[in-house]
Amino acid sequence: MRVWLVFIGSLLLSLTAQAAPMGFKDSWMTMGDFSKTFREQTANYALTPRDAIGVTSTYMQTNNYSQTQLNNELTYTRLVKRWNMPEAQANIWFIGGVGETTGNYFSGTKATVSPGIQADYETTRLYASANARIYVADGITNNVVSARAGFSFYEANYDETQPWLIVEARRMSMVSTQYEVTPMLRLIHNRFFVEAGANLHGQPRLSFMYVY
Repeated sequence: MRVWLVFIGSLLLSLTAQAAPMGFKDSWMTMGDFSKTFREQTANYALTPRDAIGVTSTYMQTNNYSQTQLNNELTYTRLVKRWNMPEAQANIWFIGGVGETTGNYFSGTKATVSPGIQADYETTRLYASANARIYVADGITNNVVSARAGFSFYEANYDETQPWLIVEARRMSMVSTQYEVTPMLRLIHNRFFVEAGANLHGQPRLSFMYVY
């Protein structure tokens, strides 16, 4: 009986994963993250329960527009490790890309690679994650690191909308040496979530994810 409870709990957690970078086997996932200094659009296809391939377009700019950079990449996502617990789940992910980059502070188009890692932990009421990714091209190195924590206001069934409060601290080396702190309201329902908020300087941010 306990084994079945663990299995069912893990299944529900996997269906409502807060920020998993891929969906279930044979599913497509689309994601978007939009703010003044960072805009990213991603689509991927889950080849297996642990592997996905896709495409990503990432745009970064400084607050004063003095530097801009656009990366277009083919991406690979791998679930490196998962821990299923009776009322929680934890994961480690590898996320990497290869492609090209252009910008206004260097000439031409350069080849780029972008290895990254994500670790996350969640229950039906609590969530935490940490991410790090580095973008490397000839003579150019930028990195994005972030940490998130949040909680849901109440438990909900899979077919009900569940609101969450998420706070993120993010640093993008191309944009600033300082961390950007952004509180956001996230709404989750079935296979999608949408979140909206503003950083402490009042700059709005909108994100979404949909699995189909």
